[in-house]
Amino acid sequence: MGEDRSRGGVEGRILIRRLEAAMEHAPLKDGFRQRRHFGRRKGPALSAHQAGLFETLLPRLRLALEAGADPLRYFSGGISEVWLEVGFGGGEHLLWQGEANPRVGLIGAEPYVSGVAKLLSKLATTESISNIRLYTEDATDIIGSLPDASLSRVFVLFPDPWPKTRHHKRRFIQMAMLDRLARVMKQGAELRFATDDNGYLVWTLERLSAHSAFEWLATNTSDWRARPPDWPETRYEAKAIRAGSTCTYLRFARR
Repeated sequence: MGEDRSRGGVEGRILIRRLEAAMEHAPLKDGFRQRRHFGRRKGPALSAHQAGLFETLLPRLRLALEAGADPLRYFSGGISEVWLEVGFGGGEHLLWQGEANPRVGLIGAEPYVSGVAKLLSKLATTESISNIRLYTEDATDIIGSLPDASLSRVFVLFPDPWPKTRHHKRRFIQMAMLDRLARVMKQGAELRFATDDNGYLVWTLERLSAHSAFEWLATNTSDWRARPPDWPETRYEAKAIRAGSTCTYLRFARR
């Protein structure tokens, strides 16, 4: 595990022990068929401006999936790689990454109508952003349509933790889902996950650490307690911090 990782105090040692225990066991198999991992679609009523953007701007950005198509085809020229964000919320992170990485094609999946409306409102005033495509259904549709080794980065940031045991089947991180992600991620591609829910953190660490296709990139506790410079804050993260919650940031690489 490396000596440096053991120097993070009690919390760090607990995480490392959980990681080591997961790695010692046979690969986990979640004993249920994964269900739809998102909750409600509709929130507050849209304003007239937002409703108009669904009619005018969204059709220009909407991703029309083609089974087996290289995702580079979904973007205009000049794009060299493609990243996927599963559940972009209000779109703060997706928009920041699009502006900071003009040669990267960003696919954002978000079924929640109010979240899509928030991002469309931002994009309407940032016409230079042409490297973002939106999908308003389940992200698993995108993953299932992609060819092997076609994504360079995947983000799963502050997903619904589905805390009740009977709802764990709706958590996005499952062993079967990691199999699917491993198929579509390039060697060396990065999977970024963030949460403020300790139960979901432990769940995710156990599964990612037990999966042979992924390697944890942390070398010390600051690696999971602090966001890298190219990882902007989301509104859900800010809300969690205001509420006094501790956020954790995981980075795993596709072996």
